[in-house]
Formats: sequence, C-alpha cells, structure tokens
Amino acid sequence: MPIMPFPNVPLPLLLKALLLSVAIVAAVYDWRFRRIPNWVSLAGLLAGFGAQIFLKGVEGLVSAGEGLGLALLIYFPLYLLRGMGAGDVKLMAALGSIAGVLLSLVYGRLYSTLWNVMQIVKELAMFRAPYKNQPQVDLHHPGALRTPHGVIIAVTAVGLVLARIL
Repeated sequence: MPIMPFPNVPLPLLLKALLLSVAIVAAVYDWRFRRIPNWVSLAGLLAGFGAQIFLKGVEGLVSAGEGLGLALLIYFPLYLLRGMGAGDVKLMAALGSIAGVLLSLVYGRLYSTLWNVMQIVKELAMFRAPYKNQPQVDLHHPGALRTPHGVIIAVTAVGLVLARIL
C-alpha cells in the first residue's frame, strides 16, 4: 500500500479550531515582533493534550504525545544548528500535540530552505558546524534572511484544515 501524503483521517472540529487559533495567534506575534511568546506555545500544548484526551481518552494522550515527539524530532535539531528559533520549535510541539501526527506530514518548505538543508548536510558530513561556513543558515547572523516562521506554520495549519473541508 503506497504512503499517502495526506492521510485520510478526519481532524475533529475541536482540534481544527484549536489548531487554527494557536497557529494564527502565533503568526500574528511572529509577524509583528519576530518572536512567539511562550504562553502561546504552552497554551497550545495544554489545549492539545486536553482536547486529545477529551476526544479519545488514552488513545488521544498517545496521539498528542506522538505529535509532540515528532515535531521535536524534526525541529529541535534545526534549533541546535541555529537554523530556527526556539519559539518555532515550541510552537510546532504545541501544534503537534493538537494535530497528533497529521500536521508533521503536511509541513512544506521553499527551494531556498532545501538548498540550506543540503548545505547543512554537506557541512555536517565534513564534521563542521554549518553556521560557520554557511552564514545564511545561522538564525543569529546579521546577514541571514529571517522570516516569521510562525506565519508559515499558520498558513500550513490553515491549509491542513481547508484540505479536510474540501
């Protein structure tokens, strides 16, 4: 059986509402202040676990934990490599707890990010810190292209919800 990029698993209305609420609030803060406050991520995390448990009991707890774990597995190394801010990692962990494992399957990036990932892999293969030879991958470098990642995450979350409606 082939792996489908969009699993045919409906996201309950409560989880859609939470996903959109947290993602949009984070996007507004990230766009305006270039940071995502901890209270947004914490509220999303608690709401995600609470809603998953409310809807599915122990199975919901497991799903929320898997989503959180998968988001951290993907995003935490990017933070360690200075390619992403801690707020983005915490936001994805919160959204992962809300959507379970679905959201992480849908997240996409642009060409420049793919290029940067290739550069990171190349540098790591040579046992070098990527941000030392590739300043554009260092989030803290003055010449680095900074984008409000929370906005990208919110757009993706909205796309996920709309894909389930159509």
